[in-house]
Amino acid sequence: MKKRITPVQFIFISFVLVILTGAVLLTLPISSRSGQFTDFITALFTATSATCVTGLVVVDTYTYWSNFGQLIMLILIQIGGLGYMTIATLFLLGFRRRIALKERFILKEGLNVPNLKRIVIFAKIVLLTTAIVEGTGAVILFFRFIKMFPFLKAVWFSIFHAVSAFCNAGFDLMGNFQSLRMFVNDLTINLVIMSLIVTGGIGFIVIRELLDFLKARLEGDNLKKLSLHAKIVLSATSILIISGFILIFLLEHSNPNTLGSLTLRGKFLASMFQSITPRTAGFATVNIGKLNQHIQLIIMLLMFIGASPGGTGGGIKTSTFTVILFLLLSSYKENASIVIFGRTIPQKTIKKATFIFGFSLFLILSFTFLILINQDKDFAFLQVLFEVVSAFGTVGLSTGITPKLSNFSRLIIIATMLIGRVGPLAVILSISTARQKALPQYPEEDIAVG
Repeated sequence: MKKRITPVQFIFISFVLVILTGAVLLTLPISSRSGQFTDFITALFTATSATCVTGLVVVDTYTYWSNFGQLIMLILIQIGGLGYMTIATLFLLGFRRRIALKERFILKEGLNVPNLKRIVIFAKIVLLTTAIVEGTGAVILFFRFIKMFPFLKAVWFSIFHAVSAFCNAGFDLMGNFQSLRMFVNDLTINLVIMSLIVTGGIGFIVIRELLDFLKARLEGDNLKKLSLHAKIVLSATSILIISGFILIFLLEHSNPNTLGSLTLRGKFLASMFQSITPRTAGFATVNIGKLNQHIQLIIMLLMFIGASPGGTGGGIKTSTFTVILFLLLSSYKENASIVIFGRTIPQKTIKKATFIFGFSLFLILSFTFLILINQDKDFAFLQVLFEVVSAFGTVGLSTGITPKLSNFSRLIIIATMLIGRVGPLAVILSISTARQKALPQYPEEDIAVG
């Protein structure tokens, strides 16, 4: 009997095929400024980083890749940020083709939404929202870049950075691996990029809810409420950003290699930017490798948590982290259930969150271990751990070791980025073939723990 590909497997396979196609195109002489062929591992690493909207690079995006190569990367970033099926839906609707039930299931998995209710309408909203947000960001950036670059270059830079920021990719065209450090004091660039990162990171589910909520309030409907999911995402996102900002500002403000030489406004902007960018964006306005180690640890935590479900970022997601946090609190208080904002979280959701949290930690430690075995004398433990967490969270921040990774280490980071973007649970489901069997019930017996 022929086995059917599940929606989760289809999403995983699609990502792999998009990555391989991008990698082949990037190997071509037309993709590099030198006009030479690029080795496959470098092209594969770049294509994976772009498709998984990570931002880690082994060669500088602006100085190494030609305009054609940068265009290929931009397309991969957009596909990776929105998901293959979301963009495919646009073409299906354009040809007035009916979206079949199977395709709706694939859309559901690709957009990471809880059910099939009005999924095609939701996909349209995703595409429209993306066009409006990225377009607005590009226009504002253009008026800033036109003061620095020729017209066509300003247009290209505006589009590229707007898409990269909204998709939480973190790729930049400033050259020499400097990211956005030249704009550390620039209010316009900071506000636009931070706004795009946060908007893309909170997820399309929450964006749609917020728009419906605001519309209802404007029409005088005071009964409209936000869902539990939206409340958790917005609360967790706000708390993490504010907490990160305060900690970075207080603990890093005197470091002469990062914030120490900046004005008070520069310190505020840099602290806020470095608190927001670990939410899987990857841009940086200071040298990440020069941050104090305790700040790097804070950034690693933010990268591990990542963005929110249904968004363009990675990580274990804000909602997963919230459930785990409340699970610990309820266990401490010996409560039988987890209650958040007056609602009880189902046991299946708690189990799913626990698996994602535990398996993610296991993957990060395992991949860090493998890189250390291969390049133990080249890097410090914290540098490697930071790199792996950044790859898993599809962030793209680095202490500067990415170009120095061996081919083996690059393959490990490639796998980490792919798993981080698709999701640990989705990867397990995509490779799992065994059907769940009913287990016999055994007698209960307590053990000593702790």
